[in-house]
Formats: sequence, C-alpha cells, structure tokens
Amino acid sequence: MSETDHTAVSDLIVKCLENEGVKYVFGIPGEENIWLIRSVERSSTIRYVLVRHEQAASFMADAYGRLTGKAGVCSATLGPGAINLLLGTVNAQTCSAPLVALAAQVGKNRNFKESHQIVDLEGIFRPVTKWSNTITSTQALPETIRKAFALAQDGRPGATFVAVPEDVEKTLLSELPIPLKISRPGRSMAATSDLLKAAELLNNAVRPIVLSGHGVARDHASTALVALAERANLPVAVTFHGKGTIPDRHPNAIGTVGFMRHDYENFPFDEADVILAVGYELQEFDPVKINPNGDKIIIHLHDFEQDTDKCYQPSLSLIGSVSDTLTALTPHLTMHTSRIGAGARRHREQELNTGADDDSFPLKPARIVADIRKALGDEDIVFADTGAAKMWVARLYPTQVANTCIISNGLSTMAFALPGAMAAKLAFPNKRVLASMGDAAFLMNSQEIETALRENIPLTVLIWLDDAYGLIKWKMEMELKEHKQVDFMNPDFSAYARSFGAKGVHINTSGELLPALERALSSDGVTVITCPVDYSENIKLTDHLAALTSIA
Repeated sequence: MSETDHTAVSDLIVKCLENEGVKYVFGIPGEENIWLIRSVERSSTIRYVLVRHEQAASFMADAYGRLTGKAGVCSATLGPGAINLLLGTVNAQTCSAPLVALAAQVGKNRNFKESHQIVDLEGIFRPVTKWSNTITSTQALPETIRKAFALAQDGRPGATFVAVPEDVEKTLLSELPIPLKISRPGRSMAATSDLLKAAELLNNAVRPIVLSGHGVARDHASTALVALAERANLPVAVTFHGKGTIPDRHPNAIGTVGFMRHDYENFPFDEADVILAVGYELQEFDPVKINPNGDKIIIHLHDFEQDTDKCYQPSLSLIGSVSDTLTALTPHLTMHTSRIGAGARRHREQELNTGADDDSFPLKPARIVADIRKALGDEDIVFADTGAAKMWVARLYPTQVANTCIISNGLSTMAFALPGAMAAKLAFPNKRVLASMGDAAFLMNSQEIETALRENIPLTVLIWLDDAYGLIKWKMEMELKEHKQVDFMNPDFSAYARSFGAKGVHINTSGELLPALERALSSDGVTVITCPVDYSENIKLTDHLAALTSIA
C-alpha cells in the first residue's frame, strides 16, 4: 500500500479540524505526531503556531476559545508533552472556555505494557475535562473529533482531550471517511410562569441588586442586561469574569465584586434583599462574599443549574439562553424609584482618580491601572495575570465592553497572560492587546517572546516589578504580619527582551509609563515594558477596607 495511492489518518484529522472551522493549532511536534504536523502544514486554512512550551500552547488555545466562543486547539506529543498541556486545559475547564487538546500516544503494539514514555493520558485528563478519549478505530475518528468539539462548545463550555496512538495516526486509508455535519442544539427558554415569579420577586423587592457573571459575556447578553437594568433602575455589580458586561461608565454600574476582602461593592449586597444572579458561576468567587448568612432571596438566571452551596441556594432558577431570558423578563419589571450602590461607585471612582494623579515613583498600583486605561480603547483587550497586579486591575480597571479585561478566576493560574495575549491578537488583529503581569508570572512563560517574534504576532507586555510573589506576600502580611520565602532576584528584563530581538523599556519616572504603553501598543513589534510598582499600597488598601463600616 503506497502513500501516493492512499491518505493517512492524520489527513482525516485535519479535514475534521477544517470542518470545525479551526484556524490555528498551537503546539510542539514530537516524534509520535510528525504525520499530523505535516498534514496541518498542508492545510490551506489552518495555521500551525509553534510555541516554546506546551503550557503556552494550552493557554493560547484557552484564550482563543474564551474570546471567540470556538474551541481553541492545542497539540502535543505523548508523555511529558501531553502532560504539559494540562495547566491551560484545566484553566479552560474551570473558566468555562471551549478547548480541544490533542496529543499523541504510544502505538497499540505497546500500550498494554510498561514501555518508554507510556502514561495513561486518557486517565490523567478525564478528571479535569468534560470528556477524555483515545482513538482506537479509524472509522470512529470523525465521530470522535465531532464529539470533542460539540462537548467543548455546547452547553457550558469547557475542555476535551483526544489521544491519537502513533500507529493510528499514520495508518493509510484507501477511502477517507467524511467529517460529520456540524449541528448545534437549540437553546432552551425559561417558562413564562417562572419569568412572572421572578418579576414579582424583583418588583416587590425593597433593595434588589443584579450580579453579572461570565455567562453574560459568553452569551453576548450585555445589551439585554443593560436594557433590564434600565427598565427597573437596578444596580449592577459584575464579577471578575463579568467585567464589561455592563459598561463601567453606565450609571447603573456599581463596580466589581470578588476581591479577597470586603470591598466597596460588597456593601450594597449587605443591604440587598433580592439578588438577580445572571450568568454567575460559583468558581468565579465564593458566594459567601455576597450572601454570608444565606438569607438573601436569589434568582439564578443562566443556561444551566448551579452547583450546591449553602450561601447560594436560589429561590427560583430561570434556565435557558441568558440573552433571551433577560429579554423576556424585562417587560414584566417595574421601575424602582431608588437604588443602592451609589456609594460603592463613588468610592471606586475616587480611588482610581486619586491614583491617576499620583506622580510618585515607584508607581502606585492605581496609577498603573489608570495609565493602562488611557492607553487602551474600549474594544482593546488587557490580560490581567494572577498576582497582586490582578487584584488592582480587577478592582479598578474601568471596562466598557465584555471580554476586554481577561482574568483567570476559575483556576486563577499564573503565566496565562502572555500567551493569552498572543492568541487574542491572532483572533482580533485589529485590536490592541496588552499582557499585564507580575515579574514572577512573566518568567514562567517568557520564552514565548521568541514565538511572537517568529510568528510576527505584535505583543506588548507590561511587567509590574516588585521582586517578589506579591500576592502571597500581601496575604502573609495581612494574616501573619510578616512574610517569608516570597522574595527573589530578577534579570534585567529590558536586556532580556532585547536578547530575543524584542524591544525592552524600563520605566524610571511616573510620566514615562503612558507614552511607553502608547508607543508599544501602536507598533507591530514585540515590546516588554518593566515598571517598578510600590506595593506598600496593598496593606494600606486592605487596612482601609477593614476599617470601613459604611460607604454612604
């Protein structure tokens, strides 16, 4: 059987990926999947993006899926390569982002015994994905790939994993099976009787409040959410994942909840008697922060039922399309003459405005956030990596459009921002994209600077420099009144960036940051900006919040 007369299974895999509309595969080749790499390279519609660590490939697929709603695809060889995909795969699963991970596996001639690089990949990925499978039949391959994408994208999005044994991948077929037709299930709608019950609860409430979560962003339901808030004059707070689902400049927007301490936005929830939770998912933050006594009336509006929590026990669930359900509920609501939350909005704006005018050096966190906001347009995207910097961006960054401030608050993993920003730039080449991250997170995936340069992906990275694991240091100082094992040394990041061929910029005065950001974001190259930050503000903030008893 000659290759010229037959087609390899790897070509069938690529045809299935093309059928799913895949534009990018992020990964690293291995000896056991070289046929698949060749088949991807032969595709006229799919671009293989070679990275420097499989973890970065998984983060890129994760970000691509979260921003586009279409499953991002990452690929690796067997054993260690596949295991390196785990972090971004789990991040996608816990942040409800569609992702399909593909990995090679040993051939069937040795998968039953102890052998070089063999590990049960299907078993490793099963607990942390929606579905994990190994292809053992070439005829079942189209069904397997279709199922992987269907499960990743439909219902509550998440991650799936498919292992391809080496001997299956390079099998030659005389007849190529046809990829399955793509069909998406229809979206359900909450019952009219439940909509009327929800309207009655909200109309009769004395101090109702809306919590907008990730599901609103995923369902593109911002317009419907704003219409509901305006109709009933309801205050709307957002989660870290829900930032921008109501524009922060909208008068009904009161800010972001999810900070590790009782923040300004928690005070309105303390007052509230009814919470309309729209698209909120428990992994975004612990509901004890908004309902510590479990005594609030909660209306759960989402396209799936939520998990069980003693502080989140809905009195009523509206299950169906988030956008359609909001639209159907809105006409039944009446106007509230007053609303809670004005104090939270005022305190947050005052904190950001005061920080924006602070010229001290090293820069205060609020000044950095203010300059990022000035440098980016409403539709531009900032990735806020996990760490102390994330807390400041999540709390203070005014976000006007959903999915333009990207935070990992499911797994809350470090090091996703740099590769994530690269994927965002591939998905939306006309938007300016910034990776905002601490020095510790940057060094975990800094090798991907080379990927951005080689693949001609414009990239701007802003490093918040404090020579420490800042968030852990903050937590230690709050609870232990001291910190241990969190300080480290850093290289010269500007020289490090230049060693790759990128541009390196070090900020030496407060006035240098905004121009540096604007220049970098307007260029087609790769720029790494290092900005010293004064994190003495961390404890000042939490002490200030702890002392607050009212925000009236």
